[in-house]
Amino acid sequence: MLPDENSQRFIAVLNKKIEIGKLMNALGHMTAGLAGGFGKGQEMRFLEYKDKDGGVHPHISHFPFIILKADNSNQIRKVRNEAITRNIMFTDFTSTMTVGTSADQVERTKNTPEAELEYYGICLFGSTQELREFTGKFSLFQ
Repeated sequence: MLPDENSQRFIAVLNKKIEIGKLMNALGHMTAGLAGGFGKGQEMRFLEYKDKDGGVHPHISHFPFIILKADNSNQIRKVRNEAITRNIMFTDFTSTMTVGTSADQVERTKNTPEAELEYYGICLFGSTQELREFTGKFSLFQ
């Protein structure tokens, strides 16, 4: 039996100032990290859909995935800080993660003070009610 699909959710908050191609890349990285990095796949409730012909469409989340837009990096920073304070699962993506090899990106991020990071986005998973408390002010990304 599945839990109420509105009890939990995924939320991505994306920086509207970043070009769409870069945002989609960041969203892919963050989503993969959130789904695979915490060992909470069971809690996230990924389902297997089957079509009439027997084709399988695997690993689709039972819970909604809402994409919101932030006006700037600082708004995403505030969401990140709130997620840390509340111990909510999240992944984020910054401009330091875009050029060169993964090793270059890790080094660049390590050498950049957090206050100077430009956030492209953040992805979170948790209780719908709790996430709405600090993401409810954002509009849907369109």
